[in-house]
Amino acid sequence: MSIGDLFGFPGGIRLAGYKEASTDAPVMELPLPEELVVPLGLHGGDAAEALVSAGDRVARGTCIGRPPGDFGVSVHAPSSGMVTVVEPRPVPHPSGLPETCIVLATDGEDRTDPDAYPPLPEWQAMDPTTLLERIAGCGVAGLGGAAFPTTVKLTPPADCAIGTLIINAIECEPWITCDDMLLRERADDVVTGARIMAHILDADRTVIALEDNKLTARQALEQAVEQQGATTIEIVRVPVIYPAGGEKQLIHTLTGREVPSGGLPAEVGVLCHNAGTAAATARAVCQGGPLTERIITVAGTGIGAPRNLRVRLGTSVRTLLEATATNPDSLTRLIVGGPMMGFTLETADVPVTKGFNCLLATTEEPDAAREPAMPCIRCGDCAEVCPMTLQPQQLYWHARARDFDDLRRNGLFDCIECGACAYVCPSHIPLAGIYRHAKSAIRAADQEQQEAEAARQRYAFRQARLERERREREERRRRKKKALQGDTETTGKPDKKAEIQAAIARARDRKRGGGGDQ
Repeated sequence: MSIGDLFGFPGGIRLAGYKEASTDAPVMELPLPEELVVPLGLHGGDAAEALVSAGDRVARGTCIGRPPGDFGVSVHAPSSGMVTVVEPRPVPHPSGLPETCIVLATDGEDRTDPDAYPPLPEWQAMDPTTLLERIAGCGVAGLGGAAFPTTVKLTPPADCAIGTLIINAIECEPWITCDDMLLRERADDVVTGARIMAHILDADRTVIALEDNKLTARQALEQAVEQQGATTIEIVRVPVIYPAGGEKQLIHTLTGREVPSGGLPAEVGVLCHNAGTAAATARAVCQGGPLTERIITVAGTGIGAPRNLRVRLGTSVRTLLEATATNPDSLTRLIVGGPMMGFTLETADVPVTKGFNCLLATTEEPDAAREPAMPCIRCGDCAEVCPMTLQPQQLYWHARARDFDDLRRNGLFDCIECGACAYVCPSHIPLAGIYRHAKSAIRAADQEQQEAEAARQRYAFRQARLERERREREERRRRKKKALQGDTETTGKPDKKAEIQAAIARARDRKRGGGGDQ
């Protein structure tokens, strides 16, 4: 499939790449740190529950956290050592809120767990359920940023047959090159992982997509495909335009299909996975290796020696900066992810997680400090670059008015927060941040409404229960009275109340009679 055969997508912008800064040198293996901080959450689904406590000794690959259900990601020890504490620690998250973490003091031996999963070299003859159990057991999650449970994604609804599997190796944001370097050095893992996923899904077509300027990575992929005899895998080059790596944009580019509003790619017969996720899947199945490390791009104008690092999960961001000849105290801003969709870190003392693909550092003032926002001039530039064909200026006015109904009607939740609209805005309005805040406000309002409705239902149920209990008490009293009356009629015994009334009447008569004689 050539570039001329692609369907493309609306909007988009062209950005300077700055890719060469971190691709000149091979991926460097970062030395094992003395301490690893492993969060139990920070991935799609339910947070894992700790399986270890302070004082426990673990080996690399030991499962130290497991989710309570199927919708979550298991957590494994990135190296051998002793658990020192399980407590809330700062983590890389836009909210800035702490997360329960398992803190591990490494012993320097890096011993692997003797009970680790055995390799499955005959995976092609295995049923999907067995392979999914292995992938889940090894804690594989999406490495493109969202860290969504891979097995959940590989289990689409029963009524959605997956015909096309897309392996997304597109890094459309500036600076990020971790997938590029993965393809250059471990293309074989990516191809094997793609084949395993296609086997699980029974997909007819498998496409590995990457930008047309990744010549070295494409050559490595072609060689791996040829060596494995994976002739059904297509390697497709796409134009370098942002946000070509967005899931919905890539699906439309390759297939011409449009994911419905609020829908899933599986509904149009397509599934997307990141290249790093495919490689992690291959290691889990073919080597029995849990996900305990990943490649991270460390770049930006504030980095002394930009490059890609292979890092154990739980390693401190400060350690990454020191490994790239950077003084953390000299930086004005640290960003997790790319400059368009990433978020700012408040401290360098947070750990690397599964969804952590890039660390950007700068010594410059943030854009917001240099360019104050001005009133919207309704130029329409934002609408021209929106890859979702929304009307960003309308969303902006509705967000300012807190008109939640109109925000929904105008497709706020179809916004992928790519930031293209804010990038071209001549008034420097932080549109993507405004939309993100509006989404949070709507979710909070919905949550409040749900809680109010739940409270109303609890009150109604309580009143209904009290009324039912009152009627039951009255019914019991009525039955008891009726039963007592029936006993009196049956036995012939006089009613006690009647006897008392008769005695009072007789006493009254005697009193009257005695008074008349005197």
